[in-house]
Amino acid sequence: MRIVISEFISLDGVVQAPGGPQEDVDGGFAHGGWSHPFFDPEVMGAAIGEAAGRAEALLFGRRTWQTMAAAWPERAGDPFADQMNAFRKYVVTGTLGDDDMTWNNTVRIPGEDALARIRELRATEGGDLSVMGSPTLVRTLLSEGLFDELRLMIMPVILGGGKRIFPEDGVLRTLELVSTVTAKTGVHVTTYRPAGQA
Repeated sequence: MRIVISEFISLDGVVQAPGGPQEDVDGGFAHGGWSHPFFDPEVMGAAIGEAAGRAEALLFGRRTWQTMAAAWPERAGDPFADQMNAFRKYVVTGTLGDDDMTWNNTVRIPGEDALARIRELRATEGGDLSVMGSPTLVRTLLSEGLFDELRLMIMPVILGGGKRIFPEDGVLRTLELVSTVTAKTGVHVTTYRPAGQA
């Protein structure tokens, strides 16, 4: 399975709480829902739909999984919600137990086993293993080179602080631009792969 990371991201690299005001207020973050004014169904909707069509399973960090698990089951009957609910889902967590896996088709990956288990999943045949949100997990995946595509929806907004996905370890990592398209709202939908990867 290819590991494909997809993020809504501001110009200053923030990925925190794009979906709603109370999604993640850690650190006093006050701009929850910042992505909504820039959503373009024609370009962004098509990109999200294409990514969902290639996904076989979803991979989350604990906080993003809990946010999704609280929202998507309530939206059953909508085609995209039904697809989200049907996917096999993996959540990396050191605090939740198997009894907490209430969103159907969810498998818990203990935090201490995360890298080994994700490498095993990546080595299996199948569609994409899609990662959304989950900044702590994504930072680890990027640090380890444990991804095949990075899809960024870069919004024309500066948030002034918040959670970011990029490692700050001083290591140079080169990516190749695979595709880019600009939405009418000024969002750049870009896809990158690690350099040298076919």
